[in-house]
Amino acid sequence: MKRYAVVLLTALAPVSWGTTYAVTTEFLPDDRPLFTGLMRALPAGLLLLALARALPRGAWWWKAAVLGALNIGAFFPLLFLSAYRLPGGMAAVVGSVGPLFVAGLSAVLLGERPTVRTLLTGVAAALGVSLVVLKAAGALDLVGVLAALAATASMSTGTVLTKRWGRPEGAGPLALTAWQLTAGGLLIAPVALAVEGAPPALDGPAVGGYLYLAVANTAVAYWLWFRGIGRLTATQATLLGPLSPLTAAVVGWVALGQALGPVQLGGMAVAFGATVLGQLRPRTPGVRRRAGHGEDHAPNRPAPSREAAAAHENG
Repeated sequence: MKRYAVVLLTALAPVSWGTTYAVTTEFLPDDRPLFTGLMRALPAGLLLLALARALPRGAWWWKAAVLGALNIGAFFPLLFLSAYRLPGGMAAVVGSVGPLFVAGLSAVLLGERPTVRTLLTGVAAALGVSLVVLKAAGALDLVGVLAALAATASMSTGTVLTKRWGRPEGAGPLALTAWQLTAGGLLIAPVALAVEGAPPALDGPAVGGYLYLAVANTAVAYWLWFRGIGRLTATQATLLGPLSPLTAAVVGWVALGQALGPVQLGGMAVAFGATVLGQLRPRTPGVRRRAGHGEDHAPNRPAPSREAAAAHENG
C-alpha cells in the first residue's frame, strides 16, 4: 500500500476519536466516565479477539498486558478524569504535546533522533490546538493537570513501545489490537465497579451511542491506529493526533451549534498544517528506512527494534 494511503487510513482513527465528546454528551449517561471507558474497550476487544482467533504466546502475554494498560486501561480513565476537572479544553491542550513526548521517547527507545522539523511541528500542533479549544474559564485544577499529563505520557509510551516491540510472527494488527483492548478493558472493569457502582439503566440512544463507540470509535479506529504505527514512524503517527480535537471542534460547530471565530479557524489552520508537515518523509537515511519498512514488508513481520536485532507496539 502506498504511503499516502497508509497515512490517510491511520488518520481516520483520531478523526473518529474527535466525535467521542459529542456522542458522550448527547447520548450517554452523565458522570459515568469509567463505565464509558469500559464499554468502549472490553466489547471491542472481545469482538476483535473473536475475529482474530489468536491469543498471545510466550512473552506476548505480559507485553500485551503492558500495552493494553498504557494505551487503554490507564489512558481512558486518566483522560476522562482530566476532561472532567479541567476547564475549556485544557485536557486537549495538554494532550496535544504528545508528539513531543513521543519524539523524546523515540530517541531513547528507538534510536530515532528528533529533527528540528519534528520539534517545530510538534510545537506548532500544540499551539494550533490551544487556539482552537482553549477557553478563558476558571483556575487550573492540579489533579486535572497531572491526570492530563499522565494520560499523554501513558499513550505516548504505549505508542513508542508498540513500534519497538512490533508484533509476534503470525499475528496481524487485528490480533494486537484485540489483545490490548481486552487487557485494557479488564483493567478498567474493577475500577469502574468500585468507583461508579453498578451499570446505569440504558435507553435506546445510549445503547446506540455505546455501540458506535465500541465498534467504529474503538474497534475499527484502534485497529487502523496500531496498523498505522507499524508502517509509520512513532512521531509521524502521533502527529496525526491533533486531528482529534480539530474534528471535535468541527462536529461541535456543525452539530451542536458551537461558534468558531477567527482565532479558532486560525488555530485549525496551524494545527492541520503541522499535521501535514509532520507526515513528510524524514531526511536521515536511518529514519527513512524505519519509516518505509512497513510499506515494503509483509504486514505480519515485526517492526525493526533493538529487541529483534539482539535475538511493536495503540493502541
